[in-house]
Amino acid sequence: MRIFIGADHAGYELKEKMKDWYRSWRNEVIDIGANNLDEEDDFVDYATLVAKEVRKTKEDRGVLFCRNGFGMMIAANRFAGIRCGLAFDEKAVRQGRVDDDINCLAIPSDYVSEEKVKEMIRVFLETPFSGEERFVRRLKKLGMI
Repeated sequence: MRIFIGADHAGYELKEKMKDWYRSWRNEVIDIGANNLDEEDDFVDYATLVAKEVRKTKEDRGVLFCRNGFGMMIAANRFAGIRCGLAFDEKAVRQGRVDDDINCLAIPSDYVSEEKVKEMIRVFLETPFSGEERFVRRLKKLGMI
């Protein structure tokens, strides 16, 4: 699995702190940017870059960092094949994977600790989609919108 990560200026610091931790999972981590702190950058640009990569294969995942997570989530969900959820606790992330097969996670950098982020990302990467018929049916319907 490849993990594409991206952040705007508000999520940049947390994204950078998480880089080495990601690599300890023995996954390929591809940092889409920002590559430096630029207070004038826009979350839409990084969400777009990550979403375009994640939707290429079923196995890849994306993690997006911004101030409250909503902007990244909204932007990523504009792309067919992307199901981005807002990460606020491990239980919600687990349900997002099991029920909705989320493939992208928006992290609200201003509202979560590094330890909480690590736990939510661990759950995001380890939890499989259930594949239950009702959830598959719902994903098919989403694909038709």
